[in-house]
Amino acid sequence: MLAEALALDMAVPGQTLIVHLLVVPDFWAGMQGDDWLNNASTRDTFGSYVEGLLEKDVAQQLRALEGRCAERGIAYKSVMRQGDPAECLVETAAQEGASMVVIGPPRPKGTPGYRSRMDLEPLARKLTVPLIIANRP
Repeated sequence: MLAEALALDMAVPGQTLIVHLLVVPDFWAGMQGDDWLNNASTRDTFGSYVEGLLEKDVAQQLRALEGRCAERGIAYKSVMRQGDPAECLVETAAQEGASMVVIGPPRPKGTPGYRSRMDLEPLARKLTVPLIIANRP
């Protein structure tokens, strides 16, 4: 959310395209609950349930940012990838012809949600455009 807010603040209406990248980390592919599910049918049902939750959450995020962009006259495009977040970010920035990349800061301990970590040094080396990290207020 901090990255979105910063990108919106920096955007110039009528001139900026915000490309919103959502990455489903590759570790989700193995999320089957094998430790407590005992047959293939139950695992498939659970997998579909988890995918449905992810899709619902992603759709809400996309609609929300798309609406904020529309209110400000900023062009918007969403891109969804599955894999290593840093690699997906580098690839998408190159494919979309990004002029800069804006990401949020690490989530602090105790904050609800997944605390993903991205190694910034390799990310900064691989990107061919400036990397901006939003600060916490």
